Amino acid sequence: MLHINELTYRIEGKPILEGASVAIPTGHKVGLVGRNGAGKSTLVRLIVGEIAPDDGSISTAKGARLGYVAQEAPGGDDSLIDWVLAADTERAALLADAETATDAARIAAIHERLVDIDAHSAPARAAQILSGLGFDEEAQRRPCREYSGGWRMRVALAAVLFLEPEVLLLDEPTNYLDLEGTLWLESYLKSYPHTVIMVSHDRDLLNRAVGSIVHLDRGKLTLYSGGYDTFEETRREKQRLDLKLMKKQEEVRAHLEAFITRFKAKASKAVQAQSRIKALARMQPIAAEVDERVVPFRFPAPQKLLASPILQLERASVGYAPGSPVLSRLDLRIDQDDRIALLGANGNGKSTFAKLIAGRLATLDGTMRRSQKLEVGYFAQHQLDDLAAGLTPFDQITRLMPTATEAERRSRLGTWGFGAAKADTKADNLSGGEKARLLMAMTAFHAPHILILDEPTNHLDVDSREALVHALNEYEGAVILISHDRHLIDASADRLWIVRSGTVRPYDGDMESYRTELLAERGGKTRARAADDRGGDAKTSRADQRRDAAERRVQLAPLRKTVQTTEKRMEVLAAEITKLDAALADPDLYTRDPAKAQRLVVERGQKAKALAEAEEAWLAATEAFEAAEAVV
Repeated sequence: MLHINELTYRIEGKPILEGASVAIPTGHKVGLVGRNGAGKSTLVRLIVGEIAPDDGSISTAKGARLGYVAQEAPGGDDSLIDWVLAADTERAALLADAETATDAARIAAIHERLVDIDAHSAPARAAQILSGLGFDEEAQRRPCREYSGGWRMRVALAAVLFLEPEVLLLDEPTNYLDLEGTLWLESYLKSYPHTVIMVSHDRDLLNRAVGSIVHLDRGKLTLYSGGYDTFEETRREKQRLDLKLMKKQEEVRAHLEAFITRFKAKASKAVQAQSRIKALARMQPIAAEVDERVVPFRFPAPQKLLASPILQLERASVGYAPGSPVLSRLDLRIDQDDRIALLGANGNGKSTFAKLIAGRLATLDGTMRRSQKLEVGYFAQHQLDDLAAGLTPFDQITRLMPTATEAERRSRLGTWGFGAAKADTKADNLSGGEKARLLMAMTAFHAPHILILDEPTNHLDVDSREALVHALNEYEGAVILISHDRHLIDASADRLWIVRSGTVRPYDGDMESYRTELLAERGGKTRARAADDRGGDAKTSRADQRRDAAERRVQLAPLRKTVQTTEKRMEVLAAEITKLDAALADPDLYTRDPAKAQRLVVERGQKAKALAEAEEAWLAATEAFEAAEAVV
């Protein structure tokens, strides 16, 4: 049991938590949610004792161990597997004692305790956790110092999971995981035997891995049963009921005030008036719970749509040094309306492929054909650090709009969510979410034909992620998405490409089939065993299926183009008919210029006939495309 009782904590006098209380039963898995800046990470630090509350208390079950991923990533010459094993200090001490102990009773006690804590299976458990987080057997033997900060944080997470504490605290664990690591973590947490409290903005993770939601809002904590979607539905219903009750209370209050005003001076009504005054004083107002408005993302449509394919790769390879390609055998095309999500573990080359499409890298071999006027917008998380610390959003937009007036620049900043105060805040004082929003707006400023987003959601809360989904669905250009957020992929992408084994190919399955395959691989099955379970040589058949699917998609291109062409033809004809109808609606036309009126009537008839023919052609083309697509 974790008990938070009347907890209060202030930063520079501002209340972050104020009289917050919640009780989390033993073994419950809870997602801690709230807007950016609400105080979620502060609450986690209070629970683990890094900081002390101003008032109130936090208690856990007697003897319960708290596990928390340290902010300092492991380094040094220890191998990954040794570093994770060393996290269990009791096991390490017992093994050290066993090597030096000479007393028979002490040796027996040591080995009895090693059996109690299942010490002999520890290396296998540690290896399985590291494998799930993306480290193969060879990688587990390499020293920690060889890995970058993000990979080291995975090792720190592995160490905490290996310890299996009675209360596991995770603060945005997916920020340093890829999609594959996130899928594995979700599966692991579902079967975790103890209490879990997890700060996350990953909607799918909160729906699948936890059974309750704790909402931190305005310094208070509220516990809801169910996953994130259930929480949202329950909270919205509560808001509706509260608003109804508040309206009713306001009506009662107005009635009491009217009575007091009318009769408080009359002796015959003095007692009743005084009674109502007391009743009015006792009436606690119901606060209107109004959500803070989430400023939408806006991606401007390309000024001129280009003919498909807008980019095509043929037997291309890409890398950072001649003769050492990271990716090769690239035979792909991107059309104007494509929504593509890249799958594959970190380190497989997803960002390298994104840089190739963005024009940051050139092909080493093969060909890449791009439309002549192709404009590409490229967003990557590492670019957040490239925002000049001393420059404000206003300074940044001045670079993009050098000839605009100050009013025009500030108006544009307002549409990005930067009002007067934030527009003049230096970049190093902006939150991670604000930096991401600013960089995304700058990326899309010139209305690109392809928008590449490499992990865009790391600093966005759930509502901002939903706003991003809507913006991507309204955007008229092509999208290439790299993300560990499955909800974003499911809601925004209609094609999946997998980056694996040194190449990029279309993936024929959906996210659920990819999840099943991944968990089979990282759960300890060999590739051959997984193939046997599915019946036959899955690796070979899958490769053949992907190659065939790619070829069939190329065959679909002419049908897709016919559909798009006829759609545009219908739009043009409908607009022309509307103009003719407006002209023919003028009653004076028929007396002022009857010849023109007659000519317009004939022209309208011709346009109407052409529109009907175009509609028939569009219907036939659509049916043919859908039929061919169904075969694919």
